[in-house]
Amino acid sequence: MIEAIIFDFGDIFINLNKDAMKNAFHTLKLEEWNDDMRKLNMSFEVGKISEEEFLSGLQQHIPNASLENIKSNWNTVLMDFPLYRLEFLQLLSQKYRLFLLSNTDAIHIEHFQETVGESFYSTFYQCFEKVYFSFELGMRKPDEEIYKYVLEQNNLSAKRTLFVDDKKENTDSASKLGIQIWNLQVGQEDVVDLFDKKLL
Repeated sequence: MIEAIIFDFGDIFINLNKDAMKNAFHTLKLEEWNDDMRKLNMSFEVGKISEEEFLSGLQQHIPNASLENIKSNWNTVLMDFPLYRLEFLQLLSQKYRLFLLSNTDAIHIEHFQETVGESFYSTFYQCFEKVYFSFELGMRKPDEEIYKYVLEQNNLSAKRTLFVDDKKENTDSASKLGIQIWNLQVGQEDVVDLFDKKLL
């Protein structure tokens, strides 16, 4: 019997458009997202480097773009957060212990909060016992240590915990620890289909 649910954020609650970000950077004459930029992203996502260091690092590969322009383009990946998902989450929080676990960075979270407004994001966060962002934790999915940390910090039983994420590498990693999983297929499934999946 499931007692707790750990949710991912991007493409589970807030819609993402990765193509929009790629296209935005392409207009800045960036041909490809190279290994150095991927490493910068990973470091920023676990809080090892500051926002300025991250943006300046990207600017070395896009010298004609301003830091402000790079930051703006970085945020184009974030789209809408449908209200019906928040309403579903509010109902779910009355029956289960809920947690948010997201690989994300300070820029994206700041942009999300500014876009939806304090009332919306406060209501969203209040649905969870605890909100975990990788840039604050200093670790990220799919590393097993991040799942172990959430389980231990909240005295959760792996077999009685469901983890919902759209990336298979993340759900595979959680599954190895005995956590129940739903690898949600973006575009084919929605988080509000949870009861239909008979996972609870």
